[in-house]
Amino acid sequence: MDVKKSGHRKLKYKVNQEVVYPLHGVGKITNIEEKKFKDNKILYYIIYIDVSDMTVMVPVNKADELGIRPIVSKEDSYKALEIIAEDFEPVPSDWKLRYQMNLDLLKSGSVSDIATVVRTLYHRSKIKELPILERKLFDSARRLLIDEIAYSLDKDKKEIEQLILSKMEIQPSELVE
Repeated sequence: MDVKKSGHRKLKYKVNQEVVYPLHGVGKITNIEEKKFKDNKILYYIIYIDVSDMTVMVPVNKADELGIRPIVSKEDSYKALEIIAEDFEPVPSDWKLRYQMNLDLLKSGSVSDIATVVRTLYHRSKIKELPILERKLFDSARRLLIDEIAYSLDKDKKEIEQLILSKMEIQPSELVE
């Protein structure tokens, strides 16, 4: 269906635009379609998420509520990379509490919150091995961060992964002002 001819209000996102879907990563809007749901016609963004090879349908009127947002600016990507190199705050030793705290940060979808989760769990893993669920959360957060920063800075994912790892290895106290 051609959305331009359907008389719908101006859409926030367009076909071929890359967006971030919290907890899923960067995706590309491949189409905007109207589908019948119960007795209503609903307009959907069809988003293909490359990293998980998954296509999702997000109702246009729920996109903001679900946290769909544009990829961050280069400036915000650099800020997220700075967050990774900052000193980390001690976190609760109760892994369930820590897990929920970090999951809530990831759900927010902001690149700085994702960077905070990566930094926190990376440093925690240096102290003690992470429980399986927390390890999965760390891997997921790291993947989301690499994915978005790579798109934002138009760099190779392997290069960004190495950059993130090197920034986490350097303690801020080791940085020369």
